[in-house]
Amino acid sequence: MFQVTKDMNIGEILDNARETAPFFLEMGMHCLGCPSARGETLEQACMVHGVDADELIEKINKFLAEKAE
Repeated sequence: MFQVTKDMNIGEILDNARETAPFFLEMGMHCLGCPSARGETLEQACMVHGVDADELIEKINKFLAEKAE
């Protein structure tokens, strides 16, 4: 199962699990296709958007685990 970590680039996450896009849109990251957004790490994106990276990672990984069941 694919697991998300803080040091992964947004592009890597979306390439492996497109269904996670709503989590990024929800935090205000609306330009998911632009090169700078895809190149940011999850931790960097969370910092810029004022989101707790650990909470987001937990939500995304829980979502992915439930989807895999």
